[in-house]
Amino acid sequence: MANSIKHTVFFQHKPEAVWEYLTNAELISQWLMKNDFLPIVGHEFQFRTNPYPKLDFDGIVYCKVLEIVPYEKLVYSWKGGPGNGKITMDSIVEWKLVEKDNGTALFLEHSGFKEIENLAIYSAMDDGWFKNMHKIIDLLNAVKHGSTNA
Repeated sequence: MANSIKHTVFFQHKPEAVWEYLTNAELISQWLMKNDFLPIVGHEFQFRTNPYPKLDFDGIVYCKVLEIVPYEKLVYSWKGGPGNGKITMDSIVEWKLVEKDNGTALFLEHSGFKEIENLAIYSAMDDGWFKNMHKIIDLLNAVKHGSTNA
C-alpha cells in the first residue's frame, strides 16, 4: 500500500471558482461533509459524517489549517479514529491549484497513512476523493449553466 492518495482533476473554471469550493464551508458541505471550516491558518475545524465502524471511523475528522496561499494552495491536517478520543489516522491533505489551458488543474495529495492500521480507510478514501473532486466539477458546471439544483 502506498501511504498517500494522489489525484489530479482538470476544471474548465478559473482557480478562484475552484478555490471557493475548497474554502467556503457551505460549498464544502455540498461535495464532502458538514464542517466548520474557515480559511485561516491555525483554525481548528471538524468534518462530520456518518460513522463507519468497519473502517474504525466514528464519523468525525479533526482538522487544523496548516497553510494557505490564496487560489494556489491549501493544506490541513486530517485526523480520525474509532471514537473516545482515539486517533488511528493522522494525515495531511494538500490541495494545489494551477491555472492552465483556460482552466484549473487541481492536485490532491492526502498523505501520512500507516501501512496496516489505515489500509481499509485508505482504500475507501482513495475512491472517495476521486468521486468528490468530480462532484465539484458537477457543482461548478451547474452554477455556470444557471441550474438551481446545485
